[in-house]
Amino acid sequence: MRADLPIETTLEVRDRCLCLKAQRAARALARRFDLALRPFGLTNGQFSILMSLNRPAPPRISDLAEFLAMDRTTLTAALKPLQRRGLVTVLADPEDLRGRLPVLTDAGRDLLVAAVPVWRAAHDEVDALLWASRGDLRADLDRLAG
Repeated sequence: MRADLPIETTLEVRDRCLCLKAQRAARALARRFDLALRPFGLTNGQFSILMSLNRPAPPRISDLAEFLAMDRTTLTAALKPLQRRGLVTVLADPEDLRGRLPVLTDAGRDLLVAAVPVWRAAHDEVDALLWASRGDLRADLDRLAG
């Protein structure tokens, strides 16, 4: 081990780094919601995409990508399995025929109606974990990461 990078530095980063804690918490949250949504054949990301399409007018892909903090290429790829399952259809934008508008189908809406109670229950568990720490962000992230 090199003297200029002692184990104490590693321990400091482990205990202090919000980025590391946020990454660990995000992975743990993703696993928790993936497990909850598995009976519906959905990942947490797919659930978020479907839910974000539950609106009166379909969004442009670019607007949806921005809302979901995804790039357009990644979102387009993520929509494909949802299209194959008949949960989403993608229409040409009548205002710009090069643009695409993803639309939640009735099957997608029915799946969300069934999945939302399970999502709520999983979210209630997460909320209880977060409430227990009374606002200590590091403790919240550690608790989420398990």
